[in-house]
Amino acid sequence: MKKNTKYIFVTGGVVSSLGKGIVAASLGKLLLSRGLKGTIQKFDPYINIDPGTLNPYEHGECYVTEDGYESDLDLGHYERFLEIRTSRNNNVTTGRVYKNVIERERRGDFLGKTVQVVPHITDEIKRCVKRTSLNNDLDFVITEIGGTVGDIESLPFLESVRQLKSELGNENCVVIHLTYVPYLRAAKELKTKPTQHSVKQLQEEGIQPDMLVLRTEMELDENLLEKVALFTNVPVEAVVQSYDVPSIYEVPLMLQSQKMDEVILRMLGLPVGPAPAMKPWHNFLAKGRAATEKVRIGLVGKYVELQDAYKSIDEALHQSAIYNDRLLDLVRIQSDNVTPESVDELLRDLDGVLVAPGFGSRGVEGKLTVLKWCREHDIPTFGICLGMQCMCIEFARNVLGLKEASSTEFEEKTAVPIIDLMESQKEVIDLGGTMRLGAYDCALTPGSKVAEIYGKEMISERHRHRYEFNNEYGEAFEKAGARFTGHNPHSDLAEVIELPDKRWYIGTQFHPEYSSTLLHTHPLFLSFIKAAIDYRKERTKK
Repeated sequence: MKKNTKYIFVTGGVVSSLGKGIVAASLGKLLLSRGLKGTIQKFDPYINIDPGTLNPYEHGECYVTEDGYESDLDLGHYERFLEIRTSRNNNVTTGRVYKNVIERERRGDFLGKTVQVVPHITDEIKRCVKRTSLNNDLDFVITEIGGTVGDIESLPFLESVRQLKSELGNENCVVIHLTYVPYLRAAKELKTKPTQHSVKQLQEEGIQPDMLVLRTEMELDENLLEKVALFTNVPVEAVVQSYDVPSIYEVPLMLQSQKMDEVILRMLGLPVGPAPAMKPWHNFLAKGRAATEKVRIGLVGKYVELQDAYKSIDEALHQSAIYNDRLLDLVRIQSDNVTPESVDELLRDLDGVLVAPGFGSRGVEGKLTVLKWCREHDIPTFGICLGMQCMCIEFARNVLGLKEASSTEFEEKTAVPIIDLMESQKEVIDLGGTMRLGAYDCALTPGSKVAEIYGKEMISERHRHRYEFNNEYGEAFEKAGARFTGHNPHSDLAEVIELPDKRWYIGTQFHPEYSSTLLHTHPLFLSFIKAAIDYRKERTKK
């Protein structure tokens, strides 16, 4: 007998960037820990089909699913927290909704009817909400609605939520509203009025929230929670607070302590039972609290000013440091600012360097300068995607003596195309969703360092690129001491480069950060951090 899937919506009010994704992922973690089966998805109100063509300064990191969909960065939180694999069905934008409806209209599916926001756009949104549960026997689906209540672009999504709540009934559909409770330092007061107004706006759209999550910088007292409950028609046991904690991974336990998951289960008529112990989660946090020594890693990229631009890398480094009993001291280095004159001062106090992914020529010369210094000083170095390609260009210029070595991404007519456009990309015109995307197999060379790290010789990792190493130069690289120790078994695309004579110098064309989770942290990151710790110990002894 198919399960009666329950639907949970998470909306936001007052201001953006309150952490809806973290709250949604935390609730999902708590429900899965109780033995329930479910998934989580993000609906974004912007008109782009996906975030693939968005500048990281606009929208933060673009996350890639295994099936090759460029998605919102919150899907990264979902996978890291819930230990699930998301797909293109877990992220929907306004652009994608309208595209689907317009394509149906062009086919004549509406039989000459006038196509309107209601019911056609809202019906498509509702179809997307339910789609993830159609072929999966799920207990629950959590849907995070992007944006803030009151935004014009969010209205069709909120109208769809209102319709679903009416159609499914309160016992099958609940709405959690996340708002902000600011603290006015001059008056020494916490203010609930923004929350009251936000709930009122939601009610004006025909939606009464079933639960409130109050985002705040400090813990709130019972009187304030009762006041909020009184003025918003929400039961006091369903008014939950999310105050600042040292790590985002403490949020599920903070919400569990307030019985958030129990309240939701009772609302939906699902069995409650005893609270899950979540022992591995507690063990990770305990290791983090016990760590006192630091490991200092330099992250070299051209979007480092924005903390969300390399979110998955940040989290993989943080997790790996904790599992190596260290605190991560992350130094963000803007590659635009690196010169041969400044590089020594910028890098000499680091224990390891990670050269980040990216697109375009800006900041590349700085990355090449960093990699030359790292190779010559034998510091643990990790290059990802463009970082790996820059490793190849630097090696060609400064070891092989090919001073004009470059990528056709930066110099279309370069005489020495160490990195070249993939054959499959040469006829591509549209930029959105057309790169080499998603999970591909990679065969690792037996006995190589990377095979030793993985503990196996066949892996699958996610990709997001158009350019590749030009295999015409492979033999010259190998003769000079470089090793290409990972290849796609079908296309022979070079996936991994390493310098065996260095402590730890590895570049990957793929993005290992996308598959690193809290309970299954990626082995490459764990190994990189361990090498950085060992290097720090050597320097300390000297």
